[in-house]
Amino acid sequence: MMNFKKQNKSSMAKGNAFSLVAFAFFVLLAANLTRVKSIGVCYGMIGDNLPSPSDVVRLYQSNGIRAMRIYFPDQATFDALKGTGIDLAMDVPNNVLPSLANDASAAANWVQNNILAHDGVSFKYIVVGNELFGDAANNILPAMSKIWDALCSAGRCNQIQVSTAVSFAVVKNSYPPSKGEFSESFMFPIVNFLKNTRNPLMVSIYPYFSYAQNQAQISLDYALFTSPGPKFSDGPYQYQNLFDAMVDSVYSALEKAGANAVSLIAVESGWPGSGGNPVGASLAVGAILSNAQTYNQNLINHVRNGTPKRPGNLETYIFAMFNENKKEGDEVERHFGLFNPNLSPIYPLNFN
Repeated sequence: MMNFKKQNKSSMAKGNAFSLVAFAFFVLLAANLTRVKSIGVCYGMIGDNLPSPSDVVRLYQSNGIRAMRIYFPDQATFDALKGTGIDLAMDVPNNVLPSLANDASAAANWVQNNILAHDGVSFKYIVVGNELFGDAANNILPAMSKIWDALCSAGRCNQIQVSTAVSFAVVKNSYPPSKGEFSESFMFPIVNFLKNTRNPLMVSIYPYFSYAQNQAQISLDYALFTSPGPKFSDGPYQYQNLFDAMVDSVYSALEKAGANAVSLIAVESGWPGSGGNPVGASLAVGAILSNAQTYNQNLINHVRNGTPKRPGNLETYIFAMFNENKKEGDEVERHFGLFNPNLSPIYPLNFN
């Protein structure tokens, strides 16, 4: 017969106290992991007044921002990131895709020179092309496939994922979200590849532009996450903000394409703090600092919960770390920054 020692009240109390402390620790750890996974910030560099990459990386660290997206390989940024543990999403620039799409050795060399050669950098995603359309979009899949093969040959495809960043414009019939479907034929083989390789789809989600271009149907509170209640229902789901509706329309498009297992990353989202005098003046509507602060803080707080269709963490990258004074396009495009060149915040945000 087994002899079980009777536990006295004192030892039981100590055990219970330890269990409570351990439980609290794991709750805090889980909360911290959710924060880390949920929010990154895009580091655009199209400006002539921006701080050094080493200063920028320290700014990420001091604000608890644990993920970065850059739009091209940059040696100074690699050097600054080494050993920091900041997750990096790095683009393969659009103008490079044609050479990689047609040459596996060129893709292997690109991976070697821009990823494998940089020990200590926490590469998480390779973003093959950014918001391409038309004939240029035909290079996405072959380039993405060759980059993936090169990573797998190097034993890194279990550590680094490969995707492409697409505009929300690849979705049509986005209202209600359940009607969403892909409008571009190039999307179907891409999402099939992502499904087969268990890689995510990256989408730019900008409620700001939808609001600015369609104020008659979209209210500001719905775009800013400040609506006091749901605006509409779609089957079993209720929608209180435009961001969720846009993301869920992409999920619906994936389902219709037979790729419902593919996860999504909101690879860009943000709100401009100024509009200046853009060519299309309507795009400056709502582009003020108070709206930018409201949107971005609410975005940070919201994405850990996911969407009505897909609850749970939704990894999201805010655009952008700085205003980019040399960026082409409407003036509003140059005013999405969170920080000034002197590293002070343009407006306060709590990334925790």
